[in-house]
Amino acid sequence: MLGTIVNTLTIITGSLFGHVAKKGIKEQYQKVMFTAMGLASLALGFNAVSNHLPKSQYPVLFIVSLSVGGLIGTMLDIDGRFKRLVNRYSKSNLAQGLSTGILLYCIGTLSIVGPMMSALYGDNTYLFTNATLDLVTSAVLATTYGIGMVLAAPVLFCWQGSIYLIASLAGNIIPDALVTEISIVGGTLIAASGLGILEIKDCKTLNLLPALAVPILFFLIKGFVA
Repeated sequence: MLGTIVNTLTIITGSLFGHVAKKGIKEQYQKVMFTAMGLASLALGFNAVSNHLPKSQYPVLFIVSLSVGGLIGTMLDIDGRFKRLVNRYSKSNLAQGLSTGILLYCIGTLSIVGPMMSALYGDNTYLFTNATLDLVTSAVLATTYGIGMVLAAPVLFCWQGSIYLIASLAGNIIPDALVTEISIVGGTLIAASGLGILEIKDCKTLNLLPALAVPILFFLIKGFVA
């Protein structure tokens, strides 16, 4: 769990630094960093999809996942409920910042494979690398959305902690193909978040979060049938 703890602390540190630095940064520079964050989200999302889609054994699964997950999320109004809850306690657009941060921190190859490598082999290299990236990302996000970005840290801890626990209990039975499919869906969600930051298209990304569960259910069903 050392890697996950370090990763969580870097998000807290980066958020605090970004919040303090924000006071000395002019609005025009904050807008530039905001735009940079949107472009970075697009790049990271597209990169995840392009790297993993050629490896997919079920190239249509991510389409089904996004469609089914989007329908479930819309019916539950996850995006609307989350924004109303957060904006009730924040005057800034913190909901968008948290949803973007959570996706960037949690949904990526390093953040998924990292806890697995840590649990199975005691190797924290992936998590330390992810922590370095999250340190910079959290600082930039906090300059725009404020100190409230630290709330993403416990979400990351629970996410990576859950993967660590499952990997510890399950051993090597988690297939690489499942990680590939989750990474494809996750990359698409990160890119969608980038579109929202750049104000190109509000994809209501949180409504698409249930899509991440569809590949897991697919592989579970496939395992029982086999």
